Formats: sequence, structure tokens, C-alpha cells
Amino acid sequence: MRPTPLQKGDSVGIIALACKVDFEAIQPTIKLMENTWGLKVFIGESVMSEYHQFGGTDEVRANDFQLMLNNPEIKAIFSARGGYGSSRLLDSINFTDFQKSPKWVVGFSDITAVLSHIHTLNIESLHATMPKLFLQEGGEKSLESLKKILFGEMLDYQVNSQEMNRLGFAKGQLIGGNLAILSHIFGSKSDINYDGKILFLEDVNEYLYSIDRMMIQLKRAGKLKNLAGLIIGHFSDCQDNNVPFGKTANEIIQEAVAEYNFPVCYGFPVGHEPENWAMPVGREVILEVKTDGVFLREATEVVS
Repeated sequence: MRPTPLQKGDSVGIIALACKVDFEAIQPTIKLMENTWGLKVFIGESVMSEYHQFGGTDEVRANDFQLMLNNPEIKAIFSARGGYGSSRLLDSINFTDFQKSPKWVVGFSDITAVLSHIHTLNIESLHATMPKLFLQEGGEKSLESLKKILFGEMLDYQVNSQEMNRLGFAKGQLIGGNLAILSHIFGSKSDINYDGKILFLEDVNEYLYSIDRMMIQLKRAGKLKNLAGLIIGHFSDCQDNNVPFGKTANEIIQEAVAEYNFPVCYGFPVGHEPENWAMPVGREVILEVKTDGVFLREATEVVS
């Protein structure tokens, strides 16, 4: 199910599902959402709370999430930032009201756990830039793409082709996000079915051997063999040991999927860089990887 598109005058909430956030630092974002987007912004207790590295205790953050999920006036929920901690909350959340009346949940990085859990409920969510990053330099396209999808415009992306790409056509539901978090939720209630899906992956500050380990884990768990397509985003600030691993992140991924036939594209603008285009998790999309570019667009109409 796809949440109802936002309209001017709608109420939305900002909470801290994971790490703490500087409330004063997101004031310009709040003003943008209110004055330019025409939304009413409600701030959760977690945005102004702190418990070690978290935006308040697990109880504070879970209560914020539950209140906003259950409030029919709130039409979208934004996690102020990522970091770590959202998966600590998921088993304490009751999604009953949310399933009856879906609303947009927005975030990326650590919030991949939440988006994946929502996918298991057959509801769309948004892997996209977060309030802490709305106004970062170079992020204009990211913010524009988020607003377009939130307000009901169709998904339609085109990017340049890369030499490593594997050409082809794919149709399926869009899933994915942060590679480390997808590996982290294996075997949990938030784990998702990859078969027939178009998977997108990104990560930041990981050691190259760790990226290899996680890709082997996906492969051994059977997550890769029945994919319809694969989109590789930013693998930013990769680390290496004193003895070099010997491959780049893209080369590691290329090796992991070499035996399969689905189309693969590299260098897609999603992840921990200013260009982090909004990706509607769960949406039926078409991926075309061609010599003259990569095209990701809406596949079918969806019944709300």
C-alpha cells in the first residue's frame, strides 16, 4: 500500500529514531518545511532528548514513534538523523493503526531497519535524506526528489552509464538501503524477501574486507540469486587494512554477483553523499541498464 501523498497544510512529525540531534541545527529545516512546503511540523520529545549517543532512551524514542504512528493527523514521520539505534525499538512498536492508515516514514542509513520492517507489512516507505541533512551543500537534488515523491509525483530517474554496469531490463519492487543494516536484520522479524526484487545498496566508512564479508553473507543466505536487478549507490570513505584487500567496493560487489544474469548498475546517487535521491521502498519499478544510461521509473499504478 502507498501512503497518501502530502498536501499543503498537512501535519508531519520529526523524531530521533537513532542518534541524538542538535535541535537548534535543524531549525532551518523546520522553517523550510513550514514556510516553503506548507506543512505543520510537530517535534517529538526524542529530538530534544539525549541518552549517551541516542536521542533519548529506547522508551522515549519508541514512545515518540508510537504516538506519531497512531496519530491520524500526522501524515509523514521523518527521522531527524541516522547513526545507530532504530532496530532497538522495532519489537516494542505496535503497527496495527499504521497498517490501517499508512503514512510516510522517511530516513536512510540506520533507518534501513525501520524501512525494511515496514516493507514486511506491505507498505511503502521512503529511503531519503533526513532533516539534519536537508540543507547540506550539494543536496538540492536529494531534497527535490524527496519532496516530489512525498507530494505524489511519479518516480522517473536517469543517470549516466558506468563501465562496470551489466546491461538488462528488470521489473520488481524496490528494496534496499544500507548494506550493514540489511545484514544486521537477517533472521529477525524485519528481514525481507529479496526474490524478484530490485535491490539497492549503499554504505559508509566500512572496511573493504567487511563489505566482502557482508556480500558473501547475502550470497550464502540466498538473497542474491533470485534478484530481478541490482543498483549500487555510494560506498563512501571505505577503509582498508595495512595489508590491502586488493579490490574496490564495486569490484567486491561485481565479483559477488558475477554468476547471476540480472542487470547491475554502479554509481547511482543514493547513500552517504549529498546526492542521495529518494527511493520509495516497496514501489513497483522498472530498471533499464543501457549503454546510453540507466533508467529507473514507475512500473504500475498502485491501489491505496
